[in-house]
Amino acid sequence: MAVPAIKDSNAAEKGDSLFDVGDKGDMGKPDSLRYNILTWVLAERYDKAIEELKDFLERPSEYPDFKGKVTRYIHHSIDLIYAIKAKRSFPGINSLTRAKQQELREKFKEHYKELQYILKVVEKIQGDLRIADVRSTIYVVRALWFAALGIIILAFWLDIVNGLMKTSIIVFDDSFGKIANFLAERIGF
Repeated sequence: MAVPAIKDSNAAEKGDSLFDVGDKGDMGKPDSLRYNILTWVLAERYDKAIEELKDFLERPSEYPDFKGKVTRYIHHSIDLIYAIKAKRSFPGINSLTRAKQQELREKFKEHYKELQYILKVVEKIQGDLRIADVRSTIYVVRALWFAALGIIILAFWLDIVNGLMKTSIIVFDDSFGKIANFLAERIGF
């Protein structure tokens, strides 16, 4: 998967400074889904961003619920990308009044921020499923540990009851008998 490069300052020369998002610090880790999609959108490579989202959705997941939970978010992200594309490629944008240009700019920023948020939600769902998977693994390992501990305790108990306990009763009975005979001899019975 190729990592897209963010546009440089040539965008200002082309008149794209109208759609500058300002702070790009919340784009996620490099080579993450959020970073790649947002970078493609900022680079105006909308088809590549949509293709990557569709590939992400079609990729097999190790979590059975994953596809069902993120499908609507991915489809909404695709819709947002189309909306951003429509705002940025609006025909005759230079002939619009400053107020209309500002309105388009604000709508673009809203869609971009919403796309960021939706992609964060997808990453959160993925993280939550990963954590749930780890927790279930911990529960299984813990249950196996307690079962093994219970079997070991039961084995010792059975050994004590069937082996050592019978021997202890015989030794105690014999000792009691010797003490009773000793006392009986002393008393004179």
